[in-house]
Amino acid sequence: MSDLTDIVPNWLSSCDLEQARERLPMVYVDAIPVRINEQGEVTLVGLLLRGRPDGSISRAVISGRVLYGERVRDALIRHIEKDLGPVALPQIPPNPAPFTVAEYFPDETVTGFHDPRQHAVSLVYVVPVKGDCQPSQDALDLVWLTPEEAISNEVRAEMTGGQDLLVRLALAHVGQLP
Repeated sequence: MSDLTDIVPNWLSSCDLEQARERLPMVYVDAIPVRINEQGEVTLVGLLLRGRPDGSISRAVISGRVLYGERVRDALIRHIEKDLGPVALPQIPPNPAPFTVAEYFPDETVTGFHDPRQHAVSLVYVVPVKGDCQPSQDALDLVWLTPEEAISNEVRAEMTGGQDLLVRLALAHVGQLP
């Protein structure tokens, strides 16, 4: 089996990525997948169950790096398909605009968004999905929760790095914060 760096020309090797993370912010996209009703109201929020680098397991939103030369829209589609499967059918406009920007820092006291590996700037989107979603790649499970359940103390306790705050911000942005 070939290494990912052999098939994706804009992918950094592990060593190059580590060096880049030490010197400059990385650009990411975060996507909160939602189901909407006929009136366009969010009825369900999709959260992944994901293994973390430290071996723990947590609930998470879709998140990943934007590759050099990759359009943000293409990065969103790539990460959504990677985590939710190829028939998730995300509804992304031709020129998507984030509803907020999250800055992740190794020091969790700076912004409330924490990534121990790096300083990352993430463009955050609420993305309606219409298709059949099946967790794939490194996503262990996908659960659809009502807005009330998604911001409950139990679910928030399962999230790390400030992603529980992203879910609250997303629901407030779409007018569905309970």
